[in-house]
Amino acid sequence: MDSRILEKLWTVTPEEQAILDGRQTIDRELYMLSQKNVINSQKLLAVGKLITLRTHTRFIHFPEHTHDYIELVYMCQGQTSHIVNGTAVTLHCGELLFLSQSARHEVCEAGEGDIAVNFIVLPDFFSTSLAAIGEEETPLRRFLVDCLCGQNNGPGYLLFRVSDVKPVQNLVENLLFILLQGGINKRRSSQMTMALLFLELTARTEALETGDEDQAAMLKVLSYVETRYASGSLTELAELLHYDLSWLSREIKRQTGKTYTQLVQEKRLAQAAFLLRNTDRNVDDIAGAVGYENIGYFHRIFRGAYGVSPRTYRMQIR
Repeated sequence: MDSRILEKLWTVTPEEQAILDGRQTIDRELYMLSQKNVINSQKLLAVGKLITLRTHTRFIHFPEHTHDYIELVYMCQGQTSHIVNGTAVTLHCGELLFLSQSARHEVCEAGEGDIAVNFIVLPDFFSTSLAAIGEEETPLRRFLVDCLCGQNNGPGYLLFRVSDVKPVQNLVENLLFILLQGGINKRRSSQMTMALLFLELTARTEALETGDEDQAAMLKVLSYVETRYASGSLTELAELLHYDLSWLSREIKRQTGKTYTQLVQEKRLAQAAFLLRNTDRNVDDIAGAVGYENIGYFHRIFRGAYGVSPRTYRMQIR
């Protein structure tokens, strides 16, 4: 990490100085509006802001709490120990921990060299960021967003072990620089950077931990759909994951509300629409590329999903 950024983050804050001077507990006035252990975004975000950052408070145990926002913890140096919904999680340098609004979060005491930053993010920021780049909506991306926004009953966190993934490290550092330095188009720049970061992470599900077996299994399913949508099969997937075929079929339906076939079709059509928007490939070639040998069937289901034929869709977009 850029030494100038790290030096700024290393600085002892007034809150930390008070702790070093003898304060035994966190200052609730800095975080909470009531006696409930809910950290309130109004205490941390300026009016009208959707994202900010603050360094994690060192030298003290931070008791269990929840947030009314999404929190992204990035470990700049050292490590920190967390307990999320009763599960112990250790965050090492270069790793990312996403916490949903419903997560019960506790942080063990960190030392002087354990530098972490907390990105305080309102849900609207993610929606705006992802919409801004116009990328396809996929089952995997929607599942991850739902995890963050508390729309499922998972463990409340997504942990990415990505310390060795250079694009992720560069994007996080860019986001830190934007939020620390400010400048022209700060909101737009931070939204686009977060969007790119999130897209990079969706391609790194092999580095993702959730602490929930069912959710982990579903991420494997959706990752398979993401990469094998054109030629994969539920039978092959069950064999790869060593699951009973019937159980896996029922579990996919239970957790996503859709069958495996519906998930594949959704991904295929999303990819076809992406190729129609961004390439000059022949429509029939695109149909074959996304897994449809029957061209007439492709045209029919594309019209059913988008309301127009593939050719008309391309013309309207352009």
